[in-house]
Amino acid sequence: MKLNISLFLILLASALAYGQSPSKILKDAEKALGGQKALRTMRSSQATGTITRMSDGATGKFSITNSRPNLLHFSYDLAGFETEMGYNGRSAWTRDSRDGLRTLTGDASNDFQAYAAFRNALWLDYKRERSKIASGGMANLNGKSVNVVLLTTAKNVSIKLYFDLTTNLLFAEEFPFGEATRKTFYSGHRKIDGVMLPSEIVFETEGERLEVKLNDIKINQQIAASTFDFPKMSGEPLPDIAKLLTELQTNEDKVESLLDTYSYVQKQIKREVGKDGVVREAGSETYQLSFYKGNRIRRLVEKDGKPLNEKDQTKEDKEVQERVEEIEKRIAAKEAKGDSGPPSENSRRVSIAEVLRASRLVNPRRERFRGRDVIVFDFEPNPDFDYKNAKSMLKFFGKTAGAMWIDEKDKQVARLEAFLADNFNVGGGVLAKLRKNSSFVLEQERVNDEIWLPSVADINMSIRVLLLKGINVNQVVRSYDYKKFATEVKDAKVGDKPN
Repeated sequence: MKLNISLFLILLASALAYGQSPSKILKDAEKALGGQKALRTMRSSQATGTITRMSDGATGKFSITNSRPNLLHFSYDLAGFETEMGYNGRSAWTRDSRDGLRTLTGDASNDFQAYAAFRNALWLDYKRERSKIASGGMANLNGKSVNVVLLTTAKNVSIKLYFDLTTNLLFAEEFPFGEATRKTFYSGHRKIDGVMLPSEIVFETEGERLEVKLNDIKINQQIAASTFDFPKMSGEPLPDIAKLLTELQTNEDKVESLLDTYSYVQKQIKREVGKDGVVREAGSETYQLSFYKGNRIRRLVEKDGKPLNEKDQTKEDKEVQERVEEIEKRIAAKEAKGDSGPPSENSRRVSIAEVLRASRLVNPRRERFRGRDVIVFDFEPNPDFDYKNAKSMLKFFGKTAGAMWIDEKDKQVARLEAFLADNFNVGGGVLAKLRKNSSFVLEQERVNDEIWLPSVADINMSIRVLLLKGINVNQVVRSYDYKKFATEVKDAKVGDKPN
């Protein structure tokens, strides 16, 4: 029996492609694009052209600008309806003619930040950025045979990359955008300063198809940082930020006192990226938390979603009792010395307002968050901050950048989104080092019309401990079931409902 030569070649190509590792596919793509050296010398790009909505033929102008390491801005108009999005290195934002201007939060913010980073550096630094790659096998996309690579970022954004089997160029990508997914197709590549760049782009989102033709592409132009900043649209006057921070700090003492009257449940969920590039839950622990004479007490009640067995729960209850006894001894010793003054400066909690004094505040604006009026601003390391004489926690926050949402009426923090703008050393880097771009997000909810309490914390950190191999912390912490209580911890048993 004779085998058709065309079929044989197709099968051979498929077999060879299937055997390629994802790292080999990415290396081949780099060569096809002009080589890693040429790609790394491209520090910025600007492109303009026209955009067409295929459903009705509406057309308009399109522009996209990016600058290393992760700045991005794009805008377009269709029949007079304007849309633009940007990331300024601290917060992501969007504006359109229907919903106006707002800061992105949650998955939408996380996804767009990942998109901005990818547009600037592709996958070149995926190892340093703690991203994971996995093979997605082969596929047929729009009649073209492609290799599929799954790229999962340190913040758990899953990206699908499709590479042309013939040219090795990036043919398409699939990005999450909040609750939606956008597919982008590239074609019409031409070499500009040694780099192959597409001149035709197609965006597909939830059934809508937008076609872009770029007629002017420039790289490594000088681009002002203001290009990516949050637009100044509102004419409504803003409050005095310095006064707002003073009120915030004053109010935090009241908030701490209120928090002492609440018990709640906290679930800590560990996550891992599998070899297939999928993020999965890798275990969880659930705690019951309450206060005892100004000290937070944690009692483990569940592990991996299951209640502790009788033996483990008895052991946990014993440890809680020992903790309470330690607190009593410490209080008694303090009273015996006649020490009834306030906590020492080293033991006192660092307030949010103090943290912000280690930062430079920019782009203040008014927005709505969970039905409340909030003041939002970006923050970044303050070059004039005295790191040498600051407390450790202030030194840490003095190296962070991000955005903060403050409830204007309650003078409490509703949301905080931050990342390390530089490495942070503990003990001169000998004890531990938190690596640059480690990030955390904290969201709070309003409870009993009096206090904002933590609801979700999303933590993604890379830490090297005692000069050993680094560890990655990929965790989400959910706090819920807030209740006021009056019973002392040492008198309560597991499962007791607070009074």
